[in-house]
Amino acid sequence: MVKKLLLVAILFTGLVACKSKSAFNFSEQIVAKERSLEPEITATENKVEKFAQAGQFDSMAAVSERMEKLVQTKIDEIEDMKVPNAKEADAFKSATLKYFKYIKSIYTGYKGVGNAKTDEEREQLASDLMELANKKNTVLSDMQAAQQKYAKANGFKVQK
Repeated sequence: MVKKLLLVAILFTGLVACKSKSAFNFSEQIVAKERSLEPEITATENKVEKFAQAGQFDSMAAVSERMEKLVQTKIDEIEDMKVPNAKEADAFKSATLKYFKYIKSIYTGYKGVGNAKTDEEREQLASDLMELANKKNTVLSDMQAAQQKYAKANGFKVQK
């Protein structure tokens, strides 16, 4: 009887560990997608600033469109990811997609500013973009909170 209980306990522990590992791997895959964008984001932000200051709005629109497409590729990859059978996985995926879509919307905004036909239109779109940029901390903290909740629910810690 004791051997059977020990065997059941070992099997249960193994199942929980596998579930936790798949939950952790899912989180790490998403983090890897975000980190893969960081060098491109930095380079694009620098180019956008340089082109905007120089009044090269067509170049600003072009680099923004390229980045917009790159972020969309990551969104598509995340949407195609199978959600693990783990607590809070759907909420984490949803928050992650919202965050990536927010990033894409920034570049869509830059592209709009670059493609504006008049100075008035450009100024309005730039103002709209500033409002959008002010939401970054909220969107980022929502995603991080979802990730922390997901990690806690599945027995692992998120590295910062």
